[in-house]
Amino acid sequence: MGRDVSQGAFTREDRVRYRQKVRRCLDVFALMLDDFGFDADRPMTGLEIELNLVDSAAEPAMRNEEILANIADPLFQTELGQFNLELNALPRLIERAGFADYEQDLRGSLSRADERAAKSDAKIVLVGILPTLTEGHLVEDNLSTNERYRVLNDQIVGARGEDIELDIRGVERLQTHTDSIAPEAACTSLQFHLQVAPDSFADYWNASQAIAGVQVAIGANSPFLYGRQLWAETRIALFEQATDTRPDELKAQGVRPRVWFGERWITSIFDLFEENVRYFPPLLPICEDEDPVEVLHAGGVPQLGELRLHNGTVYRWNRPVYDIMDGRPHLRVENRVLPAGPTVVDMLANAAFYFGLARALAEADRPIWSQLTFSSAEENFHAAARRGMDAVLHWPRLGDVPVTQLVLDVLLPKAAAGLDGFGVAPAERDRLLGIIEQRCRTGRNGAVWQTEAVWAAERRRGMDRNAALHHMVQRYAELQRSNEPVHTWPVD
Repeated sequence: MGRDVSQGAFTREDRVRYRQKVRRCLDVFALMLDDFGFDADRPMTGLEIELNLVDSAAEPAMRNEEILANIADPLFQTELGQFNLELNALPRLIERAGFADYEQDLRGSLSRADERAAKSDAKIVLVGILPTLTEGHLVEDNLSTNERYRVLNDQIVGARGEDIELDIRGVERLQTHTDSIAPEAACTSLQFHLQVAPDSFADYWNASQAIAGVQVAIGANSPFLYGRQLWAETRIALFEQATDTRPDELKAQGVRPRVWFGERWITSIFDLFEENVRYFPPLLPICEDEDPVEVLHAGGVPQLGELRLHNGTVYRWNRPVYDIMDGRPHLRVENRVLPAGPTVVDMLANAAFYFGLARALAEADRPIWSQLTFSSAEENFHAAARRGMDAVLHWPRLGDVPVTQLVLDVLLPKAAAGLDGFGVAPAERDRLLGIIEQRCRTGRNGAVWQTEAVWAAERRRGMDRNAALHHMVQRYAELQRSNEPVHTWPVD
């Protein structure tokens, strides 16, 4: 949902017209899938990183508009909260030294942005949930000033018709209410984009769903919210609850949530777009002038603006994307399960593991989704979010297995083979997958380091929880700039 929105109140006529237009777009999309030439010759990849801004005291810095103006780089955009930014890396191939190019560009962009942020007494922190956030920070007044966020907030809260309940039970428990979607701004993620051909999209989406739990377990980096230690990847539960448009009665009726893992393996990308239209009422019924049928019949490439906008308000953990680049349409899997951070090299290790493993499983002779039930994949996902590196997941032919053993014994070789299929340089493959291997051997990811650092501050330094969290974030920010993998970080 990256477009500007100026309309705040929608009429019944708006909603009727929008629903008709979305369905017209869906019909055109079906025709395109049958006989249109999608760009898929050399699959491009992309990365999006959501960032936190903190001040010198490790408090969230509500200055994204000022800092964005100072950065003056179109790769950086606003995000939901005034303490958020988003960095969109330029799409590229990962063959040969593609990952090294990503690393150089990301580190350069973040360094330049940090220099600009320093002029506003702020710095950038890459973390799934900023540990020093409080309920007082996550309020409607601290949403970014871009009108699209206000409209989205009004539509979600209006659809809910009551305050949104947050109830997360982990190591400790958080139970509270909010009258806005501002807590969603705490969820800062790392998103991977993988361009795929129409006839192989289902295989890549199914593979991405199957490994979502593994990704979350080894990449968890969000153990704290509002001063409480909750899940290893609390971001999963928070995002699911903070954007839930359903009151209790609709939950009891089995109405689907807008943050959705899904409920079945698919056979076509069309399945996902059709589900979005069938199950989810529009949040932003904004129509464009294009008639997609006329554009298609004239030999053009339809924008399908209404369908794309609607798709952007259904928050699947693996989202289907239809987009157009240089006049050619293409399809992407948008993998949204991981948190930002801890370092650029950690995020690229996560990327290498995802891209390689997704390809290996998607192209396997016997698909993983023919052996793993969809419900098991979803249970793995939430078990991984709760337990992180300590998660025990279900896997075909192995039964219940510790995630670190599963990765070391089974999945890392597959990821390596998948990266070979992309033409990744062996040295880059081994460097990045070696970080995943060492995370599993040491049992240490971002969530583990954060919790150990807070415990050490509390027990060795005699700090209370609030002081310990601020101390940890300061140390985290220092270590992050070293770009050393988090499994090597000292706890002091």
